Amino acid sequence: MTVPTAPKFSSARRARNLAVVTAATLFGFTAYAGAAEPEHLTLYGAQHPQMLDILVQGFKTETGITIDVRSGDAPEIANQIETEGASSPADIYITENSPELLLLEEKGLLSPVAATTLAQVPKQYSSPGGAWVGVLARENVLQFNNAMIKEADLPASLLDLAKPEWKGKIAIAPTDADFMPIISAVEALKGRDATIAWLKGLKDNAQVYDDDEGVVAAIDRGATAVGVINSYYWYRFRTETGADKIHSGIHHFSGGDAGGLINVSGAAVLKSSKHQDEAQKFLAYIVSKPAQEALAKSDIVYEYPLVAGVAANPALKPFSELQPPPLSITQLGDDQEPAQMLRDAGLL
Repeated sequence: MTVPTAPKFSSARRARNLAVVTAATLFGFTAYAGAAEPEHLTLYGAQHPQMLDILVQGFKTETGITIDVRSGDAPEIANQIETEGASSPADIYITENSPELLLLEEKGLLSPVAATTLAQVPKQYSSPGGAWVGVLARENVLQFNNAMIKEADLPASLLDLAKPEWKGKIAIAPTDADFMPIISAVEALKGRDATIAWLKGLKDNAQVYDDDEGVVAAIDRGATAVGVINSYYWYRFRTETGADKIHSGIHHFSGGDAGGLINVSGAAVLKSSKHQDEAQKFLAYIVSKPAQEALAKSDIVYEYPLVAGVAANPALKPFSELQPPPLSITQLGDDQEPAQMLRDAGLL
């Protein structure tokens, strides 16, 4: 069953991961920031426009360099970069999750990030090979409708949602790029066979939506009791709707459960860029304390800064209290295997 997203949210993330699955369609990008000037950088952005605008405008104020942002969904942009190869007009790529960056790194399409830039972020949140730098972290959670279920009655593990007692009570967005790393996390912790069995259980139990925005709106209006989401979308929904008008909360999985996975948003300079020095300056800027503080203080980003000494938005659960699974960037892979498992489970 496919249900449209709520009108409050953009549909830019719709079918976010279909390009990884089909590797067929390349999406065009829409410029929304910067101006076409004789000298400027081009950024392919698969992060939220508001977040990118904060960084692009801050960088322009500091350096005078204009950045033209072309916005699209992460897998489509990654595929386009691969297709464009040495002819890509892009200088920088920013995306919500690590797999797309790891894929481009594997293809040899990224320039090494300056050591001084990498040093600003704990090494576990950046490329193992130094080809991209982590910028922000994002937590996966279980959203629940307050009138339909009590938090005390929620499952101890994400894997429990595949059990028969949860039939008709769950919402998921399996083709959303945020869901792919969760599949990789389950596989790393439980193995491939157990992961496919879990996905088949979700297929039997869940209502399927196009993206996390659709899941968030559905849970809040009572279409179903719980939904697997990235916490960012619930906080945005609460801000836009009003804290006194929402009907749902979020549950943080603990004990290293796959449901509490931390996703890393990162950035890279393309090897094809003709403006390597300027692009490296932008990467250095976005992991500087001023830029990270600007993101953390906004009421639109709701992600965790990765630079030491920068406090997260106080609405978020303290980063030190999260209990994600102990998995590396490499273990989460490049999204190719999760896409195949979705097919094998009949969710595509």
